[in-house]
Amino acid sequence: MQFTFATASKILFATGAAQRIPELAGTLGGRPCLVTGGSPGRARWLIDGLTQALCEPLVISAPGEPDTESAANAAKAAREAGCDVVIGLGGGSVMDTAKVVAALITNTGDIYDYLEVVGKGMPLDKRPVPLITAPTTSGTGSEVTANGVLLSRKHGVKVSLRSTEMIADLAVIDPRLAASMPPKVTAATGMDALTQLMEAFVSHKSTPMTDALCREGLMRAATALPLAYEDGEDMSAREDMALAALLSGICLANAGLGAVHGFAAPIGGKSHAPHGAVCAALLPHVMGANLRALRERDPDSPSLHAYREVAVMLTADVTCDAEDGAAWVGELCADLSIPALGDLGVERADFGLLADQAAKASSMKGNPVALTRDELIEILEAAY
Repeated sequence: MQFTFATASKILFATGAAQRIPELAGTLGGRPCLVTGGSPGRARWLIDGLTQALCEPLVISAPGEPDTESAANAAKAAREAGCDVVIGLGGGSVMDTAKVVAALITNTGDIYDYLEVVGKGMPLDKRPVPLITAPTTSGTGSEVTANGVLLSRKHGVKVSLRSTEMIADLAVIDPRLAASMPPKVTAATGMDALTQLMEAFVSHKSTPMTDALCREGLMRAATALPLAYEDGEDMSAREDMALAALLSGICLANAGLGAVHGFAAPIGGKSHAPHGAVCAALLPHVMGANLRALRERDPDSPSLHAYREVAVMLTADVTCDAEDGAAWVGELCADLSIPALGDLGVERADFGLLADQAAKASSMKGNPVALTRDELIEILEAAY
């Protein structure tokens, strides 16, 4: 047995914990950069708190999913302002932007020097400035992951800037911050967390550490996601989903992902569809394709046993088989009104290109079995 494991230096999980961010930021730096979503006014409470505790922060708005140009410009602005601590308050895109900003404040090369797939993939030369992440959604787990996902517009694909040095110094998880998510966003982000937990659990790079966390997250998400979708004010369900999302980020950072996220990057780059909704539309069909391929080509794979364990955790039926887990996920997607790929703007004419790009994606490296091009296209057809 041999593995490595890395996560945030400190995790603070509590309802109301976000109010402590100004105080905690002061232990890490003196000139804050606050990265928020498209409506910075919603973060006025934190802007005022940072101003009172330290000084007025440089506020960077990150509406929508970030691209390489906007992230590089944000980092340049933070560097020129002398920022020495970065706070990311928002969803996955905001926290990804914050991670990249923190990294590029000290690493001043061209952003493509550090990007995977479309860039040189060079390691960071210097440690990023201290980073605090505070999620306002429960899904991406970006608060504790080691990468920032960016759209490279000139390549039409989403790629990562990745380093374990980019993991947050402090992750503040306050379930109350996610209580205002509408049902549609609750569904999409929650399915992203469920997907990440499942892909990390069946990954051939899984470890005993990640397996334990995945089990905890999967069981909580299976029960809590439908409840949070039906009643956003159900704080018990919100707490469970916040924990599931946190655990999913820890697990994916250490065990990798699979074909769902291998597809999600090129699909997001091509159609700009919401990441969580894409993952949800794909998940039951990727599960089915993986199970068929494993049974045909690697019937002794530990991942087959992992898929059956997933099914038991999701259905609470110890007599079920792995395929029952895929069916349960399909029914959950229907209950959550998850749209099909075609409704998300994916074009059937792009299937071949998307399959080719997915095969090269870094996330695909964790998939429990190598899928053929025909199998990848069949997944897209089934999810369409």
